[in-house]
Amino acid sequence: MSRYAAATATATATALRIGGDALLANPLRTLLATLGVIIGVASFVAVLSLGDGMQAAARAQLEQLTDVQTVTVAARTYRDIDGEHIPVKGYPIFTPADAAQAAAATGATGVSLFEKAGVMVDYPHNGKRRATGVSGVLSRADEFHHMRLTEGRFFTDVEAEHGLAVVILSQKLARELVAGADPRRLINQQVRVNGVAMSVIGVLQAYAGEVGYDAYIPFQTGRKIFPPSDPPRPATMLLRASSVEGVDQLKANAEDWAAQHYARLEKLDIHTQKARVEQAEQGILIFKMFMAALTGISLLVGGIGIMNVLLASVTERTREIGVRKAIGAQRRDVLLQFLTESVAISGAGSAIGVVLGLIAAFGVTAIIRASANAPFFHAGFSWMTILVAVGSALLIGLAFGTYPALRASRMSPIEAIRHE
Repeated sequence: MSRYAAATATATATALRIGGDALLANPLRTLLATLGVIIGVASFVAVLSLGDGMQAAARAQLEQLTDVQTVTVAARTYRDIDGEHIPVKGYPIFTPADAAQAAAATGATGVSLFEKAGVMVDYPHNGKRRATGVSGVLSRADEFHHMRLTEGRFFTDVEAEHGLAVVILSQKLARELVAGADPRRLINQQVRVNGVAMSVIGVLQAYAGEVGYDAYIPFQTGRKIFPPSDPPRPATMLLRASSVEGVDQLKANAEDWAAQHYARLEKLDIHTQKARVEQAEQGILIFKMFMAALTGISLLVGGIGIMNVLLASVTERTREIGVRKAIGAQRRDVLLQFLTESVAISGAGSAIGVVLGLIAAFGVTAIIRASANAPFFHAGFSWMTILVAVGSALLIGLAFGTYPALRASRMSPIEAIRHE
């Protein structure tokens, strides 16, 4: 066994030496053969690295905007029957007491209510006004709505319980009310919400994807000042799980609680955001696989280039092959020599391609972050991506080098030596 291993090692070393000499003897041809592999691997690595970055950015944005640890319990105000929206009557109108009871019964680590109405918000100091959606929320709503303050504070329990006239403005709404000036100047100033004077106690930070001119007031304040609605305006309850893994159990507990207190569950919609995140990730994964398949075509083209180069090399070195076989070289020695050359070409091309692919991915990332004002976007780096790219290149090199290697190994030494 040791003798066989030694013979194999010797044959491999000889194949590497001869193959290396042959590749270096024709540098331009070798470079052209390697170029296809370089382009294929570089595009493969760049596309998958950008795809990993897109996936991470999309998940971060969805988690920021939706909160995957939240279970939503909402009244169902309409039902779809034969393509028509039929109003539902008698749906529940949640109160802060209902929210506290639900949190205790389900084991939620936090609870909030929000009720939204379209009203006018205006700043008497300069007459600026904006029709927008104002949400009445509980005191710890920042845990659910990803509210981050740039200035000021959140509601206190006293303000929430007694429905005091205080308001928190989004960055976009605050900037509009002060006509583009520093929105922090609104702190402790008076604005009118649906005609009711309120003190601005906080201004939220801007965030990527911000589209609404939102404002937040205590839930009980909203019940006082929002215009009457017929049918009644429903409130949505948000329950927070201790972890992402606990969301499914919390949802089941919420369904049990709702079944006990509201016999007809068809009037409630209980859902989580996990499905939305998973759906987005699945869409990005499909996109990544599609792009990987497209870039894989360039790898196949590189493989064809390797095969053409080796076929030309076999033709040029026919007499050399004949001489080697005449002095004792076996078929497997010739086969191993040309397969070694093929793998060497694909290996060198894949190494250069990985480096160029990563440079391209991080370069494109820098351009996207600068031009699209997207600091959250990063190219993903995965060893699995590199292993798949290099492994695919080596396999393609081996596959496309097999035919020239077999052709060389099957030559008759006499006919090969006579070849002109």
